[in-house]
Amino acid sequence: MAAQRAAGDHEPAKNEKKNGNDILRFYIVAAIAGILVVLTLLPLSRYDAWWVRGLDFPRLQIALALAVTAAAEVVLLDFSNTSAWILLAVTLAALLYQASWIVPHTKFFPREVKPSVTADTPNTIRLMNANVLMPNRASDALLRIVRDNEPDILVTLETDQWWEQKLSVLEGAYPHTLKCPLDNLYGMHVYSKFPLRDSAIQYLVEPDVPSIHTLVVLPSGQEVRIHFLHPAPPSPTENETSSERDAELLLVGKSAARSRLPVIVAGDLNDVAWSETTTLFRKVSGLLDPRIGRGMFNTFNSRHWYFRWPLDHVFHSRHFTVSRIVRLPDFGSDHFPLMSELVYEKGLVPDHAGPDASSEDQRLAEQKIDERSHGLVEVHRPGEQGG
Repeated sequence: MAAQRAAGDHEPAKNEKKNGNDILRFYIVAAIAGILVVLTLLPLSRYDAWWVRGLDFPRLQIALALAVTAAAEVVLLDFSNTSAWILLAVTLAALLYQASWIVPHTKFFPREVKPSVTADTPNTIRLMNANVLMPNRASDALLRIVRDNEPDILVTLETDQWWEQKLSVLEGAYPHTLKCPLDNLYGMHVYSKFPLRDSAIQYLVEPDVPSIHTLVVLPSGQEVRIHFLHPAPPSPTENETSSERDAELLLVGKSAARSRLPVIVAGDLNDVAWSETTTLFRKVSGLLDPRIGRGMFNTFNSRHWYFRWPLDHVFHSRHFTVSRIVRLPDFGSDHFPLMSELVYEKGLVPDHAGPDASSEDQRLAEQKIDERSHGLVEVHRPGEQGG
């Protein structure tokens, strides 16, 4: 009897300890889930501070963290309590929201741009983006990649006078060039096998951040407008807000929407493919993203596999199909080069899926441009000026 009474006395203590452990686990998991949910919700505010807009970048990483947290909730929480179900529902809702931005840039989603039936035609254009990282001195590695892949057009970013000298060996194969060497991480060079016409180097938003706008003539004689961009990112060391970057993208987007010619926009946009700004740019411009349904093609950061995002882009009008897109090998930069092979199809390709801009999208784009209205430059429209 004495032993039974002693055992009975321990039961409340055990239950109290178990309840205490359950509560502790709940609060720990809830705190982690709460942080991830806040990180998910903050970009909805459209607040353009760098630390808010930067949360557009790690959507995949946040989604993975939410998935792990949801699994931990299932294993650790006591679902006899309503609060556990509520926490799991909120976590899963945040996970689904993040996934809705990411999934289109995977092979599980329908392709936005149709594949090319033929390649190596007079209407094919092979375009290579390469952000060299200005202090990087591995020019031989980049030149080897160029020679191995033979792009028709190479655009290099962050190229200064040193890089211009090293890349000058390309000019025999790439006789058409546009050069803007700068030592502020925003230099830009274009090397082309095809003729370039009606070209302009412009400083659309900021006085030290250039962009290049040119008309490319394909071997078939078809003219294509190309805009090469590298806007400054929102960051504590660059711009405190995203307004400069957003204004540049949307200025070019609105110009592209009015083009009578096929259009390509390429470069390091310092924004991820799934951000609200890039999505708005695509809606306003009407340009297509050939990566949708094909993969993310994460080009930055080449040094950290666990933090990589698609920062280098190629967007194009409905005149093109896609032969291939490939991320090329590391050459010492913090970016991988990106190679895109597009084929111009005579006339519009009517059955491409693509974005459409609503009146609200147009209003938001105008608002973002107006926020930086002072000192903006009209985008050069090669082949169409005065038209």
